[in-house]
Amino acid sequence: MLRSLWSAASGMMAQQMNLDTISNNIANINTTGFKTQSMEFKSLLYQQLKAKSTDSEGNPKPIGVQVGLGVRNSSVTAKFTQGAALDTEEKLDLFIQGNGFFAVKIGEKTAYTRNGHFGLSAVEGGWELTNSDGNPVLSTKGTPIKIDSSWDPKDISIDTAGNVLRRVDDKEAGSTKHENLGKIALYQFNNPAGLSRSGGSLYYETPASGEARSEETDTGLSKSLIKSGYLEASNVSAADEMVNMIVTQRAYQLNSKAITASDEMLEQANNLRR
Repeated sequence: MLRSLWSAASGMMAQQMNLDTISNNIANINTTGFKTQSMEFKSLLYQQLKAKSTDSEGNPKPIGVQVGLGVRNSSVTAKFTQGAALDTEEKLDLFIQGNGFFAVKIGEKTAYTRNGHFGLSAVEGGWELTNSDGNPVLSTKGTPIKIDSSWDPKDISIDTAGNVLRRVDDKEAGSTKHENLGKIALYQFNNPAGLSRSGGSLYYETPASGEARSEETDTGLSKSLIKSGYLEASNVSAADEMVNMIVTQRAYQLNSKAITASDEMLEQANNLRR
């Protein structure tokens, strides 16, 4: 009886964590660049009651007798499928079509993100391309992208390769040319699911994710494209999450009923009289 109590209790704890994951997905359904997560389960140890079993005539059976001891959460896996492109009509909002990540400088560390909601922050001598928290977006040279104060930010544009361009009108020649101010860096990972999540849709490199691979220098990577004026929506499916929530609730109820049944059986056994 005690075995069934602990097995059912492990199921309730596992489903509680599963519900926590689903709730986080639903809460971030409108978060730019958010990637949905799913819970993975793993069975616990098995108790060997009989290594060999026989029938009533003593003939050996092909299997022994083992009883499972419950379940646990093994991992929370992120799914890096492409989110939908949302039209914002803001030229500094950037959408990545492909597997790339933007690089953002956070203190002494480099963080990576799919959230391309960028803007210009005032710095000494001009402006700097930053994310919504004011952290500089890195170029392929590993440095922030700066714009001189004498230039009009309205003349700045970004092409599909990530080049930050400044429009220069030649009034005498009656022509327009573009000056390249730098190229936005894009990175990929061998195992993006191994990245460490942080707040603000930021990720950090870990041994599980592997080192960041630059699309600029790594010829073995499929290059991503950047679309200006768009943002990547969350890849959370509301319908899938609602179904997962119902399944999780039912599994939690079943485990709680198993505990109730075990408790009632123990009560009956304790009340037996000779």
